[in-house]
Amino acid sequence: MTAQIRRVSGPLVEIDAFPGVAMNDLVTLGEVEITAEVVGITDGRVTLQAYEYTGGLGPGTAVTPLRRPLSARLAPDLLGGVFDGLLRPLTTAPVWLTPGPEVRDLQQRWHFRPLHAVGATVDAGAVLGSVQGGGPLEYRVLVPPSVRGRVDRIAAEGEYTADEPVATIAGTPVTIAQYWPVRTARPIRRRRPSTVPLRTGQRAVDLLFPVAKGATVAVPGGFGTGKTMLLQQLAKWCDADVIVYIGCGERGNEMAEVVAELFSLTDPRTGGRLADRTVVVANTSNMPMMAREAGIYTGVTVAEYFRDMGYHTVVIADSTSRWAEALREFASRVGALPAEEGYPADLASALAAFYERAGMVETLAGTAGSVTIVGAVSPPGGDLSEPVTVHTERFVRCRWTLDRELAYARHYPAVSWSASFSHDADILSTSAADSDRAVRRGRVLGLLAEADRLTALTELVGVNSLPADQRVTLLAGRLLRDGVLAQNALSPNDSYCSEAKTDAVADAALAVIDRCRALVRSAVAPEQLEAVDFGPLIRAPEAADPEDITSVNMIRDHTLGRLDDLARPHDPVPPAPQVAS
Repeated sequence: MTAQIRRVSGPLVEIDAFPGVAMNDLVTLGEVEITAEVVGITDGRVTLQAYEYTGGLGPGTAVTPLRRPLSARLAPDLLGGVFDGLLRPLTTAPVWLTPGPEVRDLQQRWHFRPLHAVGATVDAGAVLGSVQGGGPLEYRVLVPPSVRGRVDRIAAEGEYTADEPVATIAGTPVTIAQYWPVRTARPIRRRRPSTVPLRTGQRAVDLLFPVAKGATVAVPGGFGTGKTMLLQQLAKWCDADVIVYIGCGERGNEMAEVVAELFSLTDPRTGGRLADRTVVVANTSNMPMMAREAGIYTGVTVAEYFRDMGYHTVVIADSTSRWAEALREFASRVGALPAEEGYPADLASALAAFYERAGMVETLAGTAGSVTIVGAVSPPGGDLSEPVTVHTERFVRCRWTLDRELAYARHYPAVSWSASFSHDADILSTSAADSDRAVRRGRVLGLLAEADRLTALTELVGVNSLPADQRVTLLAGRLLRDGVLAQNALSPNDSYCSEAKTDAVADAALAVIDRCRALVRSAVAPEQLEAVDFGPLIRAPEAADPEDITSVNMIRDHTLGRLDDLARPHDPVPPAPQVAS
């Protein structure tokens, strides 16, 4: 049964209606079999969005229904792969990103090891067996969500293709590969509250604006503020099991650099390649606009599948603004009523549906897993009042706002301590250790806020007009900004900072600040404190290894000693301790 094209307008295609047509069904267009999805049905007409370039199509071209929704093929070859928005492999990656074949290698064989015997009773979502060769993680073959019952047949340990049945459960064949509609969330048993932090290795985030596993984060920032760099660092160093990196509408050369770096990095957890536990979904700005729209859903579906295996996954979307622009472009073509700045009226609903798929959950098999979503937002001109930024903020637990002035001052990461927030910070302060971190976080944020207020006042009256304690507060703000929150992403010692080292660096700065306050109360002039060389303290994070707390404490003690010498100027000042890089 075929229909015919009536009109083509970019990715918008109108065809004749045909029996059995349904929303979100796929069709192929013409002899080249361009994939398109049903997005609207009216009397006698069906509206499609095409996921590829529609050049060459015209009225009268044949249309073939596929009778299925857009689905992701979930198989062991996902880890370490680079795919487009329809989960088709991109060839020659990471050298370049060019469209690959329609399907992946269906003849590749995988070593399957069964975990059940014939006659066993299994429930939906249970682990049926495991596959070797799918990366550093154990790839678990799951019973499909709609299947449960007695194991009628299960294959012996051996080599099988991903689409070859390895078991029969209650009369239903089960294969290693599974297909799932990308616009439908995979089922779970229930959601769990998360009190486990996602450690990112970035001090400004872990100290001030922590995020729980299974939470949602927005990273708004204008051009050049370091969004991509921060997300790359997150992909490299966060303590998730699987990373799904979605390049949504970014420049092709920039995306190729991201992929190339992932393929060249050593995974600190496994010693292998970092790419081997990463799935890259790349839809660059020169690729079809509607494939960019689908890529967001494809990426989160992949993350949900690994979550159902019992893993903790992180979805990094760079950026959701380009995704929203694709929605706006298509909405204008179909004549939808525009809302703010031309975006479709259902933009907020679309964003909510995307971020809603994050969470810490109890899977159908009863294990714990999570999907954490981190979405970059690229507001035009850095305007944080534009619709995508405003609506995104309604549905996320954390916001890491990137400040233009910090970025231009080469302060990385340029996370603004005044414009960011974390609703997870209080939830994560349940244990005694995390309670101490909450106190530390409160002190740091308070000092930074007071330093910012005094900085604005100083521009009017001058620093010499301030009382001594306020001049110490200005000094405290500088020590915290430069010695704690700033981080060198290119330094082997400082690109990643462990949880213990983050605490040690912050405690060292706070101890020095407290000593300065005590000295001014004992009549030491603030000019003497401002003349002290705090360079060793500021450089301590970069001088010490990522896990080296001892060196940080040595530098702290030396700095405190130099401050104490201000009351005893006759005492000699020993040189600063040297830390091996």
